[in-house]
Amino acid sequence: MLDRLGIRSRVLLLALLPASLMALVLGCYFNWQQQAELRVQLLQRGTLLAEQLAPLAAPSLARQARGQLERVAAEALEQSDVRAVTFLAPDRSRLAHAGPSMVNPPPSGGTGTQLLERSGNDATRYLMPVFGHHRDLATDAVQGESERLLGWVEVEVSHDGALLRGYRNLFTSMLLILACLGLTVLLALRMSRAINQPLHRIQHAVNQLRDGNLEERLPAMGSHELDELAAGINRMAQTLHSAHEELQHSIDQATEDVRQNLETIEIQNIELDMARKEALEASRIKSEFLANMSHEIRTPLNGIVGFTHLLQKSELTPRQLDYLGTIEKSADSLLGIINEILDFSKIEAGKLVLDSIPFNLRDLIQDTLTILAPAAHAKQLELVSLVYRDTPLSLIGDPLRLKQILTNLVSNAIKFTREGTIVVRAMVEEDHEDSAQLRISVQDTGIGLSPQDVRALFQAFSQADNSLSREPGGTGLGLVISKRLIEQMGGEIGVDSTPGEGSQFWITLTLPKAHDDLDHSQPQALLGRRVAIVEGHELACQALEHQLEDCGLKVTAFSSFDQLIHAVEAAAQAQLPFEFAVLGVCLATLSPEHLGHINSQLEQHGCQCVVLCPTTEQALYHPYLPNGYGQLLSKPSCTRKLRRLLQEIVQPRRALLEPQALPGQRSPRVLCVDDNPANLLLVQTLLEDMCATVVAVDNGPAAVQAVKDEAFDLVLMDVQMPGMDGCACTEQIRRWEASQGEQALPIVALTAHAMANEKRALLHSGMDDYLTKPISERQLAQVVLKWTGLNLSAAQPTGTPEPTLDSSELRVLDPEEGLRLAAGKPDLAADMLAMLLASLEADRQAIGAAREAGDRQAMIERVHRLNGASRYCGVPQLRAACQRSETLLKQQHPQMLQALDDLDHAITRLAAQAHLGA
Repeated sequence: MLDRLGIRSRVLLLALLPASLMALVLGCYFNWQQQAELRVQLLQRGTLLAEQLAPLAAPSLARQARGQLERVAAEALEQSDVRAVTFLAPDRSRLAHAGPSMVNPPPSGGTGTQLLERSGNDATRYLMPVFGHHRDLATDAVQGESERLLGWVEVEVSHDGALLRGYRNLFTSMLLILACLGLTVLLALRMSRAINQPLHRIQHAVNQLRDGNLEERLPAMGSHELDELAAGINRMAQTLHSAHEELQHSIDQATEDVRQNLETIEIQNIELDMARKEALEASRIKSEFLANMSHEIRTPLNGIVGFTHLLQKSELTPRQLDYLGTIEKSADSLLGIINEILDFSKIEAGKLVLDSIPFNLRDLIQDTLTILAPAAHAKQLELVSLVYRDTPLSLIGDPLRLKQILTNLVSNAIKFTREGTIVVRAMVEEDHEDSAQLRISVQDTGIGLSPQDVRALFQAFSQADNSLSREPGGTGLGLVISKRLIEQMGGEIGVDSTPGEGSQFWITLTLPKAHDDLDHSQPQALLGRRVAIVEGHELACQALEHQLEDCGLKVTAFSSFDQLIHAVEAAAQAQLPFEFAVLGVCLATLSPEHLGHINSQLEQHGCQCVVLCPTTEQALYHPYLPNGYGQLLSKPSCTRKLRRLLQEIVQPRRALLEPQALPGQRSPRVLCVDDNPANLLLVQTLLEDMCATVVAVDNGPAAVQAVKDEAFDLVLMDVQMPGMDGCACTEQIRRWEASQGEQALPIVALTAHAMANEKRALLHSGMDDYLTKPISERQLAQVVLKWTGLNLSAAQPTGTPEPTLDSSELRVLDPEEGLRLAAGKPDLAADMLAMLLASLEADRQAIGAAREAGDRQAMIERVHRLNGASRYCGVPQLRAACQRSETLLKQQHPQMLQALDDLDHAITRLAAQAHLGA
């Protein structure tokens, strides 16, 4: 509250509060003291009056002269403050009285020889005994009667006079106090005015200074302290004025400098903008260069790879086949280098997009090692994968890019390791409810790296060994691509290495867990069965033991084949036989003849033998096993393949009924357009070998004219051609189709470009799909089937006998495919197949009814529904028939009714085989 008071209020409060408190305290004190003195004086006067009346009234009391006593009482009333006087006889009877009745009751107590008094609010009553000795003062004193009680004198003194005098004194005191306070207020106001006026002037001057009026000055204030304050403010104002002038000068100078700098920056911005445009143009030119180089390199590669495949199918000498194999490997290596350069370019441009799909970590690692095993086994290296059991396997990420990273790391390990072992380990570092932090390492026993090599290892176009004697291969981009990919995934990559002892490359990565379990469940048929293993390599033995235990088997490891045979014989005699024996062999430890002998011994005791050997030695062991395809697996062992093989041994699958051949199909008519004669001949040869009718042209105008002259099922269009390129040719074909009201002809681009925006540009030009060179037979067959509904493997030229479809591709019922489509879940696969079979008859009747009514749209909708349902079950033949029927119905092809008949036959065969299987 005091904080909100101004200086004037504080001065007044300081002047008035002490004075008021002092006046109040002193006034109260003196008034109280004065009242007390007045009361004491009043009581003393009453006592004195009673004592004076005693001798005066003593003679009259002795004679009991009432008249005289009344005169004495009346004279006593004339005294101030005396209210009433009474004379009493010794027995307290009234003899004389003057004044009104007494207010207070008679005093009590005492010995009867003392003055008694009783005080009330309004008066004080005295009772005085009168004795004989009081007559001594009179003339009629009697000897010997000094102690005789003659009577009593009662006097009542009123307090009104004393109170009136007290109030009068109090009023006088209050007037004096108020007068003094008023004088104090006047003095305080004068003092506060004397302080406030200079302060207001100082405040006004400060406000002027605050508002920027630095010329304001204060005059003398008439007080030493205020004069010093004013002088200080004046000096401060002068300093501020000087500083302001200097600041303004500096601002003017800085403004001029900034103006000049802005002009310079503007010039630099113009230069930077020009440089940016030049950089963007250079980037565009680089992208176009990469695309063109990709096209120019892939175009001859297409011919090299394609004709190499065609030559390998012809009758050649072993040496010629060996030469062709070398050509094929060189072309594949060149294609890999191109892909690495394009990946690096995409990463540098920030255009690489990662997938986010579920995958199985163990399968990914083992599949990677399976692909790289031949290169390792050629150098007699041991490949081992160790996935620790607490590591989550079902994860979400980009499996293709993760496999690319592992392939780079393992390939480098193979390249720089002359002997020993390469171990890939996967473990979990932090396990959370929805994600896991993984550590995957690739350890080798190679040449190792020096600290200088490690520092330059993850730089583009650099290699650990740049000497002239280094091992060949590589662009130096593998590790830098791996580093960029891992960083884009949010992980880290590093290396720990010692020269001469080997290296360990590691990656740490946090990935979400998949909600659906993608791991392969343990087959019930293998649970609890006993298996014996022999593997000379310690880590490989440990990995194999973990894999078999994951399959639900009871594993016992042995150090030699002799121990294994003795243990199998003893277990068979003890009625606890080993049902399997998994042997890890190589030519250095076991000859093929000895393996055949061991296999015979094991089979005599009911123990089935499974052999794991290097890929380079499989052909040597194969003849010495009674069932080489069912007993022989390549190293490193894959859990998925090992589980399937063991399960096949326990429960051989019932031979499925061979599907009946579909009715004959006509040959698809395909128009091939390519300006490169080698590529054109290659595509034409591949298609004709698969029984297609091909028309080949080498330029855009000829392709447009061919479409106008003949009917085709599909056009394979090269993109980059002189004169009229593939996009312009496609646009011209689409305009002609629109003008003639023709059905749109499927056009598929053949391109060697691999940039991210290539597909979008091709589709925008009117093309339906695209194939990237080099092109394989399988890709051609798939794209022809997709867009024409005609199966190249089943198609025959007109007049040739009806073919029989390959049962591996067009089986009526394929349980393995159904299990794969159901993510390895048998229950889900069975439910999906049951749902399809339950709706087959209804779909068949609906298609027949729509066919009789001639409602093509209804037929398309029903066939499309059945086509979608068949894609989630292992029914290849029905799926192909649905695909062909839907395509031909949409194109209003003349063969669409024949396709519907084929679909009806496929439904009948599937229903019959499902009934037999049940």
